[in-house]
Amino acid sequence: MRTSKTHLAKHLTVLRNLALCAALGVAGHAMAQPIQQNPGQALPVVEVYKSAQCGCCKLWAEHLQKNGFKVILHNVDDVPAARKKLGMPDQYGSCHTARAGQYLIEGHVPAADIKRLFKERPKAIGLAVPAMPPGSPGMESDDPVPYDTLLVGKDGNAKVFARH
Repeated sequence: MRTSKTHLAKHLTVLRNLALCAALGVAGHAMAQPIQQNPGQALPVVEVYKSAQCGCCKLWAEHLQKNGFKVILHNVDDVPAARKKLGMPDQYGSCHTARAGQYLIEGHVPAADIKRLFKERPKAIGLAVPAMPPGSPGMESDDPVPYDTLLVGKDGNAKVFARH
């Protein structure tokens, strides 16, 4: 009788250890998996419409690429006409206009703001950084100025989306 109790105790210990190892293995595997901000949701391709002579537009595109966006550049002769055709109101104009998914992006909008736009998905035309503020992405400067990223509503009105 004593042998069978010892034998049973050994089997229970082995089973407990196997269960513990399995649990730790599953937990370790789960912790080793990469953490994704939005699982299954890739960043949109950003199509940029710009003048061939504008170097800051290319720098802005490089900023987006460094932040995980795929960028396609289109050189156009008339950026304001491209902006109008896409549907961004002229009062928010800058040196380039872009389409990212269902949204328009006007000017030197930071990549983080575009990512936030796609996380929140508001009903809007898109984002704009009017003019070309020194210190914005693509307009790096030793003397940056504060600027706002605007959320342009479907009615053409805008409100501050982010302050920089």
